[in-house]
Amino acid sequence: MAMINNVSQKLLKTLVSRCHQAQRTTFNAATTTNFPPTPQPFATTTTSTAVNNEGDKIFELEDTKSLFAMVPTTKLMHSAAILSVTAVEPVVDLSLWVMHSRLMEVGLFKHVVMGTIKHTAYNHFVAGCDTVETGQTVKRLWESGLRGMLDYGLEHANDNESCDKATQQLIKTAESTQSLTPSVSFVVVKVTAICPVNLLRRVSDLLRWEYNNSSFKLPWKQQTLPIFSENSPFYHTLHQPAAMMAEEEHDLELAHKRLQTICEKSFEGNVPVVIDAEDTSIQPAIDYMTYWASVKYNEAERPMVYGTIQAYLKDAGERMCLTKKTADKMGLPVGFKLVRGAYMSSERKLARLLGVESPIHTTIKDTHDCFNGCATFMLDEVSNCPGGLILATHNLDSGKLVAQKAREYGITKDRNKLEFATLYGMAETMTFGLRNAGFSVSKYLPFGPVDQIMPYLLRRAEENKGLLSSSNLDRQLMMKELKRRTKAYFG
Repeated sequence: MAMINNVSQKLLKTLVSRCHQAQRTTFNAATTTNFPPTPQPFATTTTSTAVNNEGDKIFELEDTKSLFAMVPTTKLMHSAAILSVTAVEPVVDLSLWVMHSRLMEVGLFKHVVMGTIKHTAYNHFVAGCDTVETGQTVKRLWESGLRGMLDYGLEHANDNESCDKATQQLIKTAESTQSLTPSVSFVVVKVTAICPVNLLRRVSDLLRWEYNNSSFKLPWKQQTLPIFSENSPFYHTLHQPAAMMAEEEHDLELAHKRLQTICEKSFEGNVPVVIDAEDTSIQPAIDYMTYWASVKYNEAERPMVYGTIQAYLKDAGERMCLTKKTADKMGLPVGFKLVRGAYMSSERKLARLLGVESPIHTTIKDTHDCFNGCATFMLDEVSNCPGGLILATHNLDSGKLVAQKAREYGITKDRNKLEFATLYGMAETMTFGLRNAGFSVSKYLPFGPVDQIMPYLLRRAEENKGLLSSSNLDRQLMMKELKRRTKAYFG
């Protein structure tokens, strides 16, 4: 029987590993206390000019002159061209095929391809190859009324040596903010870059087992906040995992120290840290480390460490509410970055292979409702209490809803309670519209060498292809503004 259990466990881990290597499709101490459900979202409709019930306009999309006032014509032409090309599905499919083909093993061919990418998609979607180039991008954004969220583009590390190298780059990133304040809003940290992924899976297994078995103790566990709700997915851990070995505990301690060093270096420039989310196989360990850092560093009036909630998960609202209410009891302000999610295909594939219910909402409407409900909940929570929300979305309806609610609550730009965030090179219409409406808006700025940033670029290509992609409105309004400028120039 023990042999069967071991085989089952190995098979499960193999399935988890294989499923979460698939390409993305976008863009805790347990407690049994019952908390109120997340508020239901408000209905929204798409309009070219977003207004609330009092007629107070949020987006003035018809006025492209004001919308793109700070964008030079050459930049506007380049952006429109890149977004138009990436909207052509056959072109994107061919590009993806080339990047995954053996042709890339031919030196000259690879050199030509990477050079082409560097001067096209890379320049559009990536802030720079290092902190110097990225700093120049941040300054340009600041001049146009935006801020930057610095994201060093290394995603997964497999051993302590690679984690140490990534940590040094993240420390350099944090140090660079001291000369860029206040134009940098956040430093982005991926725990997968500072802690080996296999260790994150081990920690996640142990945390899941502890949640469901009160007699199971984790002697290495430090103070944190709730990681799970009753409806969280637990199918990744079917059998009791072995206790952590001394070497694993040592490696986990190293990961804590790396995160601690990055946080403290970022705080020297008074810049908060936001920690990205990953797939559900390793997210519990990431939340554990995030909330450990939150308990350690969040100030009385301001969260310095933000976690990430993925609204496409069915348990997202419950976990956010549980974590927030527990933090309130501790007198601890918390901050969340709210996203829809990036692993829909792989999460559903794993659930289907295991014959269990998918952790992803059944419909896109359910995801939208969860996202808007979580945003509304947090705005209500932080309107008169410490805390913060980063609304990371390209969805115009969600942006309008949150902007309207923020105005109702009197959450102004100078209160540092709400930050809108969009990816660099994307959702420009929404970005400049929110800026013009008086809100604080940041661009998510991935940076790094071309080879290293390629996985990110391939995901952006997948997101933008097709005439119905989220970049369609940007393309239309950019072309409209270019026509207006051309007409004005030639009379």
